[in-house]
Amino acid sequence: MIAFHSQGLGAKMSIEELETQVLQLGTKERAEFARRILLSLEPDLDEDTETIWAEEAERRFQQLKSGEVEAIPSEDVFRDARLRLR
Repeated sequence: MIAFHSQGLGAKMSIEELETQVLQLGTKERAEFARRILLSLEPDLDEDTETIWAEEAERRFQQLKSGEVEAIPSEDVFRDARLRLR
């Protein structure tokens, strides 16, 4: 079990308890929490890089939405990747 200490309160929180608390947040708050956690894992990821990736994701979404590109089922992608690795 991983325990977290609240600042100055001395209370411990397990990762399961933290998960329970986070899952009670709204969608936007959970997304922001996830973004902050991911940023903490990659401290060199600056805001410019994050913006560039967000713009790329939006561009790809618009291509899918307009029919300019076609989605490939994940099963096909992973099958092809496994075949290439052999």
